[in-house]
Amino acid sequence: MTVQTSTTRLTVAQALVRFLSAQYTERDGVRHRLIGATWGIFGHGNVAGLGQALIEYGDVMPYHQGRNEQSMVHAAVGYARQSNRLSTHAVTTSIGPGATNLVTGAALATINHLPVLLLPGDTFATRPADPVLQQLEVPYAGDVSVNDCLRPVSRYFDRITRPEALIPAALQAMRVLTDPVETGAVTLALPQDVQAEAYDWPEEFFAERTWVVRRPGADPTELAEAVRAIRSARRPLLIAGGGVHHSRAEEALAEFAETTRIPVASTQAGKGSLRHDHAQDVGGVGHTGTATANELARQADLVIGVGTRYTDFTTASGTLFTGEGVRFLNLNVAPFDGHKLAGMPLVADARIGLTELTQSLGMHGYGVPDPYVSEYTEDKERWEQRVDACYEADEIDVRPTQPQVLGALDAIVDESDVIINAAGSLPGDLHKLWRARSYDQYHLEYGYSCMGYEIPAAIGVKMAAPDRPVWALVGDGTYLMMPTEIVTAVQEGVAIKILLVQNHGYASIGGLSETVGGERFGTAYRYQSDDGTYTGAPLPVDLAANAASLGMRVLRAKTVSDLREALAEARAADTPTCVYVETQTADTVSGAPPAQAWWDVPVAETATRPSAVKAREEYDRHVSTRRRHL
Repeated sequence: MTVQTSTTRLTVAQALVRFLSAQYTERDGVRHRLIGATWGIFGHGNVAGLGQALIEYGDVMPYHQGRNEQSMVHAAVGYARQSNRLSTHAVTTSIGPGATNLVTGAALATINHLPVLLLPGDTFATRPADPVLQQLEVPYAGDVSVNDCLRPVSRYFDRITRPEALIPAALQAMRVLTDPVETGAVTLALPQDVQAEAYDWPEEFFAERTWVVRRPGADPTELAEAVRAIRSARRPLLIAGGGVHHSRAEEALAEFAETTRIPVASTQAGKGSLRHDHAQDVGGVGHTGTATANELARQADLVIGVGTRYTDFTTASGTLFTGEGVRFLNLNVAPFDGHKLAGMPLVADARIGLTELTQSLGMHGYGVPDPYVSEYTEDKERWEQRVDACYEADEIDVRPTQPQVLGALDAIVDESDVIINAAGSLPGDLHKLWRARSYDQYHLEYGYSCMGYEIPAAIGVKMAAPDRPVWALVGDGTYLMMPTEIVTAVQEGVAIKILLVQNHGYASIGGLSETVGGERFGTAYRYQSDDGTYTGAPLPVDLAANAASLGMRVLRAKTVSDLREALAEARAADTPTCVYVETQTADTVSGAPPAQAWWDVPVAETATRPSAVKAREEYDRHVSTRRRHL
């Protein structure tokens, strides 16, 4: 007996849009729409397919118009992070350069474990003409297109060459997007002819589906071993990574810290896991961290990593954790990260794992001794005095330093503000100096540290949190990479705030170049001199005028006093607003405290220039302290 099922005849693109509009996530009993909107730039590879489908189903799938395909991914990622990975956006492009422009955004999403759905057009599946416009011809393989560039940076990839293939591929895509271990960029490549092809779809395909985001608990054996390790530690240190935020485990972390009095340092992604004024918060750790946290790391006998990937910045390239017999306990939902540094894995959701640890340790009355608490408390107070000194401006009628810019912003924000940054010299200053007031105020994309992320990401964050002040902090180098989404913010009335810091070049790389014998080569925005180096007069670019030409309201600040007034005015604005300021330290990185831990950037082994010879000697000294934790 044949069971009859009702069907609906739609194109592949129409079916996909309708399917996406019916997908939901659920965590802790709260339901969220999974794909909140679709971004798109249209060309011949998607205009008649997904473009037409978005018109057809505009009542159930909102659409946003972007200016650059990479930027659209950044906006979707910003939205996803602000939504705690429970909601995201889709991004559609044409074939060719539109599709390849997605690669950088996809890499950023996957590295940071943030979900985004990519829907690039693809060349004809039926090959009626070969090649078509923008097609990459590969002599040894007829089934390769430029979309294959997205394979290594996607957590799931499929090419839909037949209409019926969409059904399993779409379901797999949703599974990966909502998996806390697997999530990242998901790519469904859509040949342009298949997008427009009709098929009789079973109605069940369009039924609402709710994807439950798991919170796995710890294995009892691993939990018992973790408790024993903590109880036997004399100088434990907890490192909070981005997984604390993804799990919304901040309250569980606070309870753990208050129960055990173990100090808590944070990675760039984990900063804000505890408020800056929490008794156990000791600030950022690693190359851009505080002296307090890094000294604790050097002497720790147990490092408890929660939701961290242990990047080279965090570990100071393997030179930070030097305590005798130091061990690692890694609470992570991903087994891959749980086993890093030869650590004891505690594979579990961060909130569940921390809660279970707190309960077990509380039963034993565990807490670190008073002298240890006094030590890190006094060290933290000394560091806070350094922050105050960096923020303070004795003169208010002069150009500010970059730390003074941050101090002026710090003075006007509250816990509702969101601060977004990704690259340049600002991440180092922010990690060391910024006082995070809420769990999601500090939004640093440092897994990929992608110049150009900040402005489009701010748009995505503002879409996810429309009632909160959202700031994109950018230097001139980052701004010039990708200012075009200012037009999108103006067009859609997304009232982001841009703090644009002009320091005439790639300041952070200039500082790094100087330390590794590169003599700031190619890092300044200046005219060429007769010797071919960029050491002439500064370029006469006016970035404030550029932002204004794209439709943004711009407030120019020449002095510390001007800056304070402009920031207050921008914060109160209900339209996209930019504060432009030129800093005093044009030829240095920032004037903030120097790096408190090393970072491995290899130096030329042979050289004739004295700067490189000296840098190599220093490099060899640091390399000799590297430790492999086995």
